[in-house]
Amino acid sequence: MTGFQLEAPHIDPELPPSSDPFGEVLQLLKFTGVLYCNAQLTDPWGIEIPHLPGVMNVEMVTSGHCWIELEGEAPVFMPQGSLILIPRGNRHILRGNPGDKATRLEDIPVERVGDRFEKMKFGGGGRVTQVTYYGVRFDPYLANRLIQLLPAMLHQRSHIEDGSWLQSTIQFIAQEAKQKLPAGETVITRLADILVIQAIRDWIQGLREEEKGWIAALNDPLIGKAMSLMHRQPARNWQVESLAKEIGMSRSGFSARFTAMMGESVKHYLTTLRIQLAHRELRETNDTLAKIAEHVGYQSEPAFNRAFKREVGLSPGEVRKRHLNN
Repeated sequence: MTGFQLEAPHIDPELPPSSDPFGEVLQLLKFTGVLYCNAQLTDPWGIEIPHLPGVMNVEMVTSGHCWIELEGEAPVFMPQGSLILIPRGNRHILRGNPGDKATRLEDIPVERVGDRFEKMKFGGGGRVTQVTYYGVRFDPYLANRLIQLLPAMLHQRSHIEDGSWLQSTIQFIAQEAKQKLPAGETVITRLADILVIQAIRDWIQGLREEEKGWIAALNDPLIGKAMSLMHRQPARNWQVESLAKEIGMSRSGFSARFTAMMGESVKHYLTTLRIQLAHRELRETNDTLAKIAEHVGYQSEPAFNRAFKREVGLSPGEVRKRHLNN
């Protein structure tokens, strides 16, 4: 019998560039904590939610209806199935009906069910509205470009029926929040990610082409590919010429198109990206500054320190110290 030899399959250690640069940008939101609250509210009622910097508010009406008021915006009616996203954590008021007196959130008693889960019962005993609330914390520096692009309030409506993905997600989060299971906070955070990303995707789909700006650049087959290359290999010694060659454009054509679509030069975008990634490593790893500088494409620690402070306003060491003290 003739023997044969199995060869190990070839695995390319270099992953191909992502075909979804906008998805990569969404990952920079990097949610780090979630507070979940299930509120049973009875007419008349009103809740004043304070400004929470670095927190994205997600509020969903699972039964009944209410109104939301945000400074500078007309009051919005929220029927059952409404999902509201307040990207920058602006102060806002929820009311059962226009004119209902509002009480500050911090003055309303809640029942603590777990570290991340609260129950609230509040109001005058009339018609019942159920509101599910999430406070999602993120790093404002990493997410700044996307957060500033979003409107002050995103309103998504969907009819909630038993068995729908939205209803199932809410129920799953509630179940996780009530139980102290291993990695429970991680599960809740990932599920909250889905709700937020879906709301942002729906908003993008509703934009007219002339309104998309930076988002259009992310979805452009050439500029988007160049951005993906920078995202995937930030330490590579990228130059305008080398990026242009990778995507099959001339240097001048690529530079002009990138600047026109992004509103900034290739060099500035790459620098900002590298500092964003370094900012994340400072908070999430114990790597030395020299190692982080190398990871994000700087040949020396002093050069990295100068670029970082120029972009962030603080030195890398100061950012790490602040994170450790929080």
